[in-house]
Amino acid sequence: MLLLPAETISAGEYVVSSSAQIVRPITSDDRDYREQILKNFLEKHNSPMVDYANDFIYFADKYDIDWRLVPAIAGVESTFGKRIPTNSYNAYGWNNGRYSFDSWTDSIEVVSKALRENYYNKGAVSIDRIARRYAPPSNTWNWKVKYFMNEIDRLPLQFTI
Repeated sequence: MLLLPAETISAGEYVVSSSAQIVRPITSDDRDYREQILKNFLEKHNSPMVDYANDFIYFADKYDIDWRLVPAIAGVESTFGKRIPTNSYNAYGWNNGRYSFDSWTDSIEVVSKALRENYYNKGAVSIDRIARRYAPPSNTWNWKVKYFMNEIDRLPLQFTI
């Protein structure tokens, strides 16, 4: 049994401690609104990936990673896909920005799968641990990713009728 620190943040897919260590999966009741929450967030940032909110959720679930992680990385690396090499769909700084994906869907799946296989499965289960391998020698990448993850989670759901 994991003991939760005094400060925990509800993080959508997982409960995350203030150090952003993933400690508990969410329940099925919590999953209902993630796509709309993420879509609203990406719209707020004028992201070209807004129509792919469902892909972020789908591949996060498929590879069992935090649903906010890949969009947050895109926020840090490319201002949510707005600043990328032409036609690369590389919003994540993959291979220092020199890698091209076939589509947004392809990029979301490849990055999600790689985070599961090359990070989570190898013990990098916190943003700080992921940052050491994903973005060395940056001293700011981890807190920026945490910031965007928390912003995605806190965004209120707005319905349009």
